[in-house]
Amino acid sequence: MPAETAPAQTPASLGYRWPAEWERQASVWLSWPRNPATWPDKFEPVPAEFAQFVRTIARYEPVNILAGGSEILAQAKSLVGDLPNVTIHDIATNDAWCRDHGPIFLSGPKGTQPALVDWEYNAWGGKYPPFDKDNLVPKIIGKLQGRKVFTPGIILEGGAIEGNGEGLLITTESCLLNPNRNPHLSREQVERYLADYLAIKKVLWLTGGEMAGDDTDGHIDQIARFINPRTIVVCVCDDPTDDNYGPTQQNLVELQNLTDLEGRPFEVVRLPLPKPLFVDDQRLPAGYGNFLIVNDAVIVPQFGDPADATAIGILQDLMPKHQVVGSPSLDLVWGLGSFHCLSQQEPLAHL
Repeated sequence: MPAETAPAQTPASLGYRWPAEWERQASVWLSWPRNPATWPDKFEPVPAEFAQFVRTIARYEPVNILAGGSEILAQAKSLVGDLPNVTIHDIATNDAWCRDHGPIFLSGPKGTQPALVDWEYNAWGGKYPPFDKDNLVPKIIGKLQGRKVFTPGIILEGGAIEGNGEGLLITTESCLLNPNRNPHLSREQVERYLADYLAIKKVLWLTGGEMAGDDTDGHIDQIARFINPRTIVVCVCDDPTDDNYGPTQQNLVELQNLTDLEGRPFEVVRLPLPKPLFVDDQRLPAGYGNFLIVNDAVIVPQFGDPADATAIGILQDLMPKHQVVGSPSLDLVWGLGSFHCLSQQEPLAHL
């Protein structure tokens, strides 16, 4: 970052950091599905499947849902308003992808004000306007909760970054260095923002490519995820005839060659992919890497595929202190995302 634009006080300089998803959470934030264009000709079953996802989260921790406008508010209340662990807010959004338009919540030392980072949002490089209401969400939540709001002034989606809570972050060149996000920034400048606002010490870049059907230019939460500080699960396709074969095999090799802050390789564990799913000619980015970690549980998308149970078993073996559960996502994934894309965890303010 050029010296003249560096903020006087960054979250990192004040002792804030971005916790790992498996650290204790205060709640999960969601935005109620409201845009039929996101699920063309298949929107009708989406709210009910989304509601099942809400009910699964609410078994483990509080849920905050943005559901602005009388019609959306009424639908959300009718489907999940009976749950004592759910709070529904009359706050409007353009779409449902809270991972990307929501804030990144930070934890800080005791005595610091609860804080969040308000990145700019442009719907994955301007692909799906309008996104004005989505872009306002972090500021609104900051005001609602009385949080300190840090505003870097650059575009970044939550699904594009994956952290281990100890200063490491995985991302993809195809997304973070895409000229449709921040064409004025170099790799080094992007890394400086991540260091200043998320307390990242080392950025691990993947170049292998994105999942077939993904419209985010390669969000990491469709590709690879930390499940503890030194273990990464990666979605891998073993069918040479599948479009996902080359990119996922390259991602696997690149992850096996990455090292942590001490120069040690990671434990890299393969996750299967379900058989290819299509709606008409549209390939869907269906994968088990889009799971959500909540307090004491992991919620894994299910697609009616034999690999559903295999993915749950792999994650359960890796995370024995969590209950790994499945929830249907066959309708939701037609929107080109799943549980992680739809949610944003709020860690405890002080860990």
